[in-house]
Amino acid sequence: MAIQRTFVMIKPDGVRRNLIGEIISRFEKRGLKIIGLKMVKIDRSTAERLYEEHKGKSFFEELISYITSGPVVCMVIEGEEAVSLVRKMIGNTDPKEAPPGTIRGDYALSKAENVIHASDSEEKAKREMSIFFKEEELVTPLAQVHM
Repeated sequence: MAIQRTFVMIKPDGVRRNLIGEIISRFEKRGLKIIGLKMVKIDRSTAERLYEEHKGKSFFEELISYITSGPVVCMVIEGEEAVSLVRKMIGNTDPKEAPPGTIRGDYALSKAENVIHASDSEEKAKREMSIFFKEEELVTPLAQVHM
């Protein structure tokens, strides 16, 4: 098992609905470490960088408009097999297909407003983390610091 870092973002609907603490708590209770955390209002340029793979698709403008509609909470999460574990915890993009017990299965209202984003590969995680965090902003969890 490998220790990985992944990028997670609580989207504007999750922030508006006051789900930040509940979502962070789920990751912590699962043994994952939050090593970077910030609330930001994403501008259009940053949103286009984040979702560049969807440029040209029919839903691109709606996606950009939505993600820039309010503040988001960006996180870097670290733990064993973090990328796949976090993806399992958040559930399917479409909440109708996300099992109860997953974040989207419990909280998402629609496919468009699905509360949370998480990187789907280590490569994407590295790219997405670099959009919002500098390496020096990430902290080593206290449990790993040797005094």
